[in-house]
Amino acid sequence: MDKVKIARQFIEAIPHARDLGMKLLKLEGGVAVISMPYDKKLAGNPVTGVIHGGAVSALMDTCSGAAVMSHPSAPAGTATIDLRIDYMRSAKPGDTITATATCYHITRSVAFVRVTAIDSDVDNPVAAATGTFTVEDCR
Repeated sequence: MDKVKIARQFIEAIPHARDLGMKLLKLEGGVAVISMPYDKKLAGNPVTGVIHGGAVSALMDTCSGAAVMSHPSAPAGTATIDLRIDYMRSAKPGDTITATATCYHITRSVAFVRVTAIDSDVDNPVAAATGTFTVEDCR
């Protein structure tokens, strides 16, 4: 079984990813795209309906891990070491949020990732992040 297939099955089986409604849209060559539809139960502020930052961070973290798992030089498993997220604005209530992560470099023990989250205003990101993730020695 190939790594991408294993990664896809793993991501789709994560309980919080399922509960948040995450859908894996792309997974190949160190790039992952995952969407999360709007749901009122995820609102951090029920008056405004704005999605809680924790749901956005879970989406970005999951997408980043998937990108690492699909990288040609990575093993099938990974774990987050650090994820630094810059929240630039609130996502529009009612909009699906989509994260795109790229694993751009891997050493013997660490993978480096960049990820962006957007809603329908694709030119104005909701959040951007950089992260590091564990990898096994693959050399």
